[in-house]
Amino acid sequence: MSPEERDAFLAEQRTCRVATINPDGTPHVTPVWYVWDGEALWILSITRSQRWANLQRDPRVAVVIDAGEAYFELRGVELTGSVEAVGEQPRMGAPEPCLEAPERLFAERYGAGGQLVYDGRHAWVRLEPAKEVSWDFRKLGGVDPALQGGSQS
Repeated sequence: MSPEERDAFLAEQRTCRVATINPDGTPHVTPVWYVWDGEALWILSITRSQRWANLQRDPRVAVVIDAGEAYFELRGVELTGSVEAVGEQPRMGAPEPCLEAPERLFAERYGAGGQLVYDGRHAWVRLEPAKEVSWDFRKLGGVDPALQGGSQS
C-alpha cells in the first residue's frame, strides 16, 4: 500500500491485534481499539491487563490490522517496534498536550458523543513503527484459489 492507502485503511478499520511477550517468552495477542495519527499508532490499554504488564517489562510489539474474507479481498498492515507509555498511568484527564490529538481522534471514533471518558483504568501507549509491512490482494486480480479447487496457505 502507498502511504495514502495505508492511512485510509487504518482510518477505516477499528480493531488491531497487539502481540506482546509474556514473562516466559511466549506471545500474548489481544484485540484493541486504536487510532493512527499518520505517524504513530495510539492504543488506550487497561493498566491491569497482561498486555500492559508485558509492555512495561518489554516494550516490543507487533500489531496487525487486517480486513477481507476471500483470498483476493485480503489486505492489511503490520507494524513492529517498541511502544512508549505517554501521560498519566492510569489516565485521569490531567492536561497533556501530546495527548490532545489522539484523545480527540479516539473520542470521535469510539466515544459516545465524541467525549473520551477517563475511568482511571486505562493509559496510552504510542507505537512509532520501526518497520511496516502492508498488503492488498485486491490489486492482484484473479479468482480465489479456493473457488477453483486449489488450496490457500
